[in-house]
Amino acid sequence: MRVYLDNAATTAMDDRVIEAMIPFMKEHYGNPSSVHSHGREVRTAIERSRKKVAELLNATPAEIFFTSGGTEADNTALVCGLQSHGIKHAISSPIEHHAVLSTLQNCAKKGMTELSLLNVSGKGELDLDQLKQLLEKHPNSLVSVMHANNEIGNLNDIETIGALAKEYGAFFHSDTVQTMGHYVHDVKKMDIDALVGSAHKFHGPKGSGFAFVRKDKKISPFIYGGGQERNMRGGTENVCGIVGIAKALELAYEDMSGHQRHIELLKSRMIGQLKQAIPGVEFNGLSADLDQSLYTVLNVSLPPSEENSGMLLFNLDLHGISASGGSACSSGATVGSHVLRALNAQPGRDSVRFSFSRYNTAEEIDYTVEKLKEMYAVGV
Repeated sequence: MRVYLDNAATTAMDDRVIEAMIPFMKEHYGNPSSVHSHGREVRTAIERSRKKVAELLNATPAEIFFTSGGTEADNTALVCGLQSHGIKHAISSPIEHHAVLSTLQNCAKKGMTELSLLNVSGKGELDLDQLKQLLEKHPNSLVSVMHANNEIGNLNDIETIGALAKEYGAFFHSDTVQTMGHYVHDVKKMDIDALVGSAHKFHGPKGSGFAFVRKDKKISPFIYGGGQERNMRGGTENVCGIVGIAKALELAYEDMSGHQRHIELLKSRMIGQLKQAIPGVEFNGLSADLDQSLYTVLNVSLPPSEENSGMLLFNLDLHGISASGGSACSSGATVGSHVLRALNAQPGRDSVRFSFSRYNTAEEIDYTVEKLKEMYAVGV
């Protein structure tokens, strides 16, 4: 049996998304910047996709800019947010995705900004009292806090964070890559200046993303060139990717509550079975709390085991189970998870992130738990 439980890294493309993209790989191949009919029909598709994404987020089309993915969207919002608004102080957390943390650290290294990182509890909870103190000391800062952590699944209170940012005149950016397509984002009801999406996290194509930037917080381009994306991103547009991200987001919104119910049942099933099957099992962050964590992520801390130490993911793979030890973007690195390190996770315990999608089944959960039980020799 082959089981894919690494959906926080990437998801399988929906067949309906592929069908929507194919015509723009075959028949509609014009350059959208061309004024002839081949170009105009492709330009129309891009603007139709922009309008659809804007409609789903309750934004205006002028606030949506397509990118190569979430990383570029985050970099654009952060670097250009600092530069465009003359911001000299940034606030973030040590458990952000590297697309945010490394970007801000690099900006600080170059002298563009001073960077303050919030304190984090052993469960991954951010110190919002400290955030308020920092904003009192440094009003008009840039605040970047993710909606949900990609490794431990913690949901952050972006409503409270956004309200604080607004009170102190800060530019608030949130990395919403893990929650886009899984939660409703209504930007008219949110105190947020920039958020991002990446198609391959919600059954769309890789290499396609977008940034929302509120119209009264305009920023300069990150990539210069031919003035594409309303002079906000140079480079010929990834037309089939743009069509794909709009279609994938549309499908995600069609039955979001149904998808959530299905996935939450799978997550609850795994939590309950693991507690019964493996004495001493623990869960990192708030990932086992269904009310305070992303419903697609469960980060499991397993008891010390000589046989599995450092080999847990390899042994799971031998059984046909794909999972992750942390962020997929650093899976080839030898260093451990910076998120678990910030939580002071016990070094003698192996951790594994299981992440679910609407395509997973109860049978796959049962099989995975059974193999973990065998690996940890429980009852054998």
